[in-house]
Amino acid sequence: MTRVLYIEGSPNKGYSASIEVCNAFLDVYRLEHPNHVIQKLDIWDLAIPEFDEDALAAKYAGLKGAALTPAQAAAWQRIEELAAPFHEADKFLFGMPLWNFSIPYKLKHLIDVISQKDMLFAFDSSGFAGMLNGKKVAVVYTRGLDYMSPGTFTLASEFDLQRPYMETWLKFVGVKDVVGIVVQCTLLGPDGKANQSSAIKEARAIARVF
Repeated sequence: MTRVLYIEGSPNKGYSASIEVCNAFLDVYRLEHPNHVIQKLDIWDLAIPEFDEDALAAKYAGLKGAALTPAQAAAWQRIEELAAPFHEADKFLFGMPLWNFSIPYKLKHLIDVISQKDMLFAFDSSGFAGMLNGKKVAVVYTRGLDYMSPGTFTLASEFDLQRPYMETWLKFVGVKDVVGIVVQCTLLGPDGKANQSSAIKEARAIARVF
């Protein structure tokens, strides 16, 4: 059975452009694929452990082929549990606002914890190999200002570290089939509303063929 993992990146449950666009996507997707399983992963309701001394020691013990202490084994088991849904899912939907020109720190925390050798990627002398091959991803990127129009003071080539980071990470872990939906100007009143409406239409169209 096809499984979709929806990673909700905004803590603003009362009003969030990324959540609204993702919900529009999922509404259409459910109609098109009523038998598919959709799992929601709210990173703001997820206990993400610190990548502390035991976790780091477990990482290097694994690289060296050394035995783990009980504390190290427990730390590594929790990381494996957090990574498991990414292997179980066939498709992903990420919804994320832009924070300080990048992604929300909770999402970065999760990525840093689970992006481990033999968990999401492998490597040897010939290079890296992602372990999430064959999966599909849709990402909803929301930004308060304009990052695309010529002459804007927040030009994407200088200020957008959100989309390039996500696309680089997804490529690193083996995902090649990626589509992005951008919502801009959410802080700019009517312009933001028009942009959001356009993004919702785009999300619905993508969901029909996703």
